[in-house]
Amino acid sequence: MKPGSSPSNSSVFSKDPEQVPGSQIPYENFLDCIHCGLCTAACPTYLETGNENDSPRGRIYLMRAIVDQRIELSDAVRGHLDLCLDCRSCESACPSGVDYGRLIEPFRVDVHKMESADGAGPQNDWFHRWILYRLFPYPNRIRWTLLPARLMQFLKLDKVINALGLPYLLPAKLRRMNDLLPRLQPAEPALPEILPAKGTQRARVALFTGCVSEAMYSHVNHATARVLQANGCEVIVPRTQGCCGAIHYHSGADEQAIAFALQNLTAFDLDNIDAIIVNVAGCGAMLKDYGHIAEETQGVPAEQVEKLKQLATKFRDVSEFLFELGPIAPEGEIPIRATYHDACHLVHAQRIQNQPRKLLELVPGLELIPLNESTICCGAAGSYNLTQPEMADQLGQRKLKNILDTGADVVISGNVGCTLQIDSKLRQAHKPLWVAHPMEILDLSYRNQKPTL
Repeated sequence: MKPGSSPSNSSVFSKDPEQVPGSQIPYENFLDCIHCGLCTAACPTYLETGNENDSPRGRIYLMRAIVDQRIELSDAVRGHLDLCLDCRSCESACPSGVDYGRLIEPFRVDVHKMESADGAGPQNDWFHRWILYRLFPYPNRIRWTLLPARLMQFLKLDKVINALGLPYLLPAKLRRMNDLLPRLQPAEPALPEILPAKGTQRARVALFTGCVSEAMYSHVNHATARVLQANGCEVIVPRTQGCCGAIHYHSGADEQAIAFALQNLTAFDLDNIDAIIVNVAGCGAMLKDYGHIAEETQGVPAEQVEKLKQLATKFRDVSEFLFELGPIAPEGEIPIRATYHDACHLVHAQRIQNQPRKLLELVPGLELIPLNESTICCGAAGSYNLTQPEMADQLGQRKLKNILDTGADVVISGNVGCTLQIDSKLRQAHKPLWVAHPMEILDLSYRNQKPTL
């Protein structure tokens, strides 16, 4: 069904459908929502504002009304849509199976593309052009950019600079980037292209190393590779792989996102691997959606769409894959109290919740303490904490309180964005807990080493 085919779709603006955001979305997808409201209790922005327009149900109403041309995309309407974290928690709560991500994401792409055509929108914003598009997707560029920060941290000059308040002279978004910057570990050399399995080989996998994660948390990729090896996996690390494309796609640059997808299609030899392992929840959700995104992007040839669908089926979160493979139990004792935060794009977008916990329960001595509102977004949401700072801070403080209430020594999360956000809030509260990836904990146990807290 298309706009205008239902008697309720009375058009008042009579624009060319091609000029209406969301007009290419199958109209029946909007009708899947039965307006029961169960999503509201799971929606982070609704929990904070109590405004129906800031709930998934309300946003579906707004998007459908725009497609029907009953309302225009005013600044107020745009504000409600932009406030969405795209955390997909509503999908987990929805009894009707509404695929909300396949509504809000292509709708936003349309909006951003229309704005860009008028010389506005994210693609014409300096922050997107120079930071999000030309820096973040390229790990080598990030490494070079971080060299001064590493030096200042080594000399402890960063503490002096922060004490003098000099970061407040920076533009707001760069200041927030400074606040999010963690204590950087020494840079590790690139992983070899082939890492042999330990013991009997049980699988042959490729490792998706990412961009921000590889530049700032390369030690997590190394830990992931070692855990896979310990479980009998030969690990392939293609040198020609690229960014997942999420940053571009979520800001309307879908053609560049497809270009990254095609780069990754070329990089990975699908016929000779069992899976492509991802250890960042946000990347994993994007990579698994390659097929949907290719279908929704105009101009992608049918042959490429089919190949990207095949590629998408190969991606597995590392916890998901190890749980399916059957993990070899680690033996090293890790006597710490930890709490686990569910990254939105792991628990909601990929429906992976119990697997990381089951793996962590194998670690001798590790005590897992339940986290209240574990599945509520921490406010990171990709670049959301840079573009929607007020709501991101509210959700960050909410998450911080719940974490501190556990009394845990370590916070565990499977997403680099969550790690940055939670670590930043802990440092600001002068509660410098270790924010670890599940693979870091498992790696220590496999190697019989203790964490330095």
